[in-house]
Amino acid sequence: MELKMEHLSKRFKDKRAVDDVSLTLTKGVWGLLGANGAGKTTLMRMIADITTPTGGAVFYDGKDIHKMGEAYRELFGYLPQDFGYSRDFTVKDYLEYVAALKAVPVRETTKKIDHLLENLTLSDVKEKKIAKLSGGMKRRVGIAQAMLNDPRILVMDEPTAGLDPGERVRFRNFISEFSQDRIVLISTHIVSDIEYIATRNAIMKAGRITAVGTTEELVKKMEGKVWTCTVPARELASYEMRLRIINRRSEDDGQVSIRYLSETPDISGAAAAQPRLEDLYLWYFPQENLKEEGN
Repeated sequence: MELKMEHLSKRFKDKRAVDDVSLTLTKGVWGLLGANGAGKTTLMRMIADITTPTGGAVFYDGKDIHKMGEAYRELFGYLPQDFGYSRDFTVKDYLEYVAALKAVPVRETTKKIDHLLENLTLSDVKEKKIAKLSGGMKRRVGIAQAMLNDPRILVMDEPTAGLDPGERVRFRNFISEFSQDRIVLISTHIVSDIEYIATRNAIMKAGRITAVGTTEELVKKMEGKVWTCTVPARELASYEMRLRIINRRSEDDGQVSIRYLSETPDISGAAAAQPRLEDLYLWYFPQENLKEEGN
C-alpha cells in the first residue's frame, strides 16, 4: 500500500504554495513538519482531493485518486484545521451524521462511535453540543469524525492543537496503535507529538520537501551542531545577539543554562549535546519561537 505524489504543484495567483513535490507514503505514521506558510495544508488538501493541483497528481496503489472518486473517499479520513459543524449538533448527533455521510453501515455506527468516544475521552460529553465544548474537546471530536470509516489513509492537520499534555500523550498512543497496516500523515509544528511515533518524517519549507527520513536519520544531520553551556545571567543578552539559543533555564546562582545551535562551539567550555528532532526543526526554521524553561 502506498500513496504517491508525483511532481505535485499548486499556484495561487502569483504564489506557488506547493512546488514540484514528489513523495511516496507507505504504511505507518508520517510526520509532515514545517512552519506556518510552508505549504503543508495545501499539500494535504490535494492529498484529500479537495484542492485540484496546478500540476502533477496523487496516486493510491497506482490509481489516480481524482479518477477513483467515491472509492478513494471511502478509504480516506481527513481532519482539517477547522472542521464544520452545525451549532445545534451534539457530539453523538454529529458523529452519527458524519457516519451516514461516509456510508458506515448502520449496524456498526454505534459501536464505532462508542469506541472512538472512549479512546478520545469524550464519552462524558457525547450529549453536549459541540459549540459549548472547549477547544481541546472540539479537536478530539474532529479526530473522531476523521476515523469513523476506519480509513486506510488518515491525514490530520495540526490534530493536537488545543490538547493538553495528557491528551496529547493519549492521542499519540492511540494513533500509534491505529497506524498498523495504514498510512497516517500528521502535519504539525509541535515536534514532540510525532518524534517517537513517526515511521518517517518529511520536512517542508517554502512549498518544497527539503528532507525525508526516519527520526534517527534526520537527527543525525544535527550531530555537532547542538551545544550546551552555562553563562552569567547578566551576559545573556550579548550571547542572544550572536547565538541561536533555543532553550534557556535560570539557575539559582545567577547563571543561565543555555542550549544553542551552531556549526562550532563558539563558547569556551561548551559541550556537545545529543540532538533531538526539535533541534533539526529549529535549524530549518530559525524564526520559530524560542522556549524558556523554569527554574
